[in-house]
Amino acid sequence: MASPTPKKRGAAKKERRVKRKICNFCADKLPDINYKDVPRLRKYISERGKILPRRISGNCAKHQRGLTVAVKRARIIAFLPFVSE
Repeated sequence: MASPTPKKRGAAKKERRVKRKICNFCADKLPDINYKDVPRLRKYISERGKILPRRISGNCAKHQRGLTVAVKRARIIAFLPFVSE
């Protein structure tokens, strides 16, 4: 007896490739990320006060690490809030 062939699930779905975002810090060729640059840092914080992840912000790994350090420093000095109100 021949076994029935398994049905392929999702075979009709088309695989979609998402275009990678470009790191804004690499594009602007900034030498470093400054914790005093509050308007720039605010773009990488959600409305709840969380740091946006790399896959959403589009930063490269090097600049994401620097961004995290800068945001944390700005929070400690009270340039940025820890949580939203």
